[in-house]
Amino acid sequence: MIVAVTDNQVIGKNNTLAWHLPDDMNYFSNMTKGHSVIMGRKNWESIPSKYRPLPNRKNIVITRNSDFTEKKCDIVNSIEDAITISRNNDEDEVFIIGGGEIYRLGFSFIDKLYITEVKAEVDGDTFFPSWDKSNWKEISRIKHPIDNKHSYEFDYVIYKKIKW
Repeated sequence: MIVAVTDNQVIGKNNTLAWHLPDDMNYFSNMTKGHSVIMGRKNWESIPSKYRPLPNRKNIVITRNSDFTEKKCDIVNSIEDAITISRNNDEDEVFIIGGGEIYRLGFSFIDKLYITEVKAEVDGDTFFPSWDKSNWKEISRIKHPIDNKHSYEFDYVIYKKIKW
């Protein structure tokens, strides 16, 4: 699972990101290239058409909308079906990329979490689900300062699920 989230758990507003962080977009691209990406239909539709499908990735879209058709991606009805397609593709790592409901559904399937922690509180209408950090161990943190291209400070953080 990979996500950029603010201090107040916002991941989006009006079907788009509520910030512009070019280095985080590059990080997302570099981390997910060569892997399957699982997303909800609204997330798919929020990606500008010139970037769909996300290149060099198997794009899997989850939707309950039976009228949704798209030749550029695999369409499934459940997170379980999306995971199955990814595993059938011999993926070593699969990325759930949103939105909010897909993140919530995906938590029981993941053991690694890539979070860009955006050091800000912004208005939004889509939120990352609450999660119990006591079940996860932080294994990496890289800080990124505010600069001429980035209005917010942010950290790239990787968490690994603790096996009990």
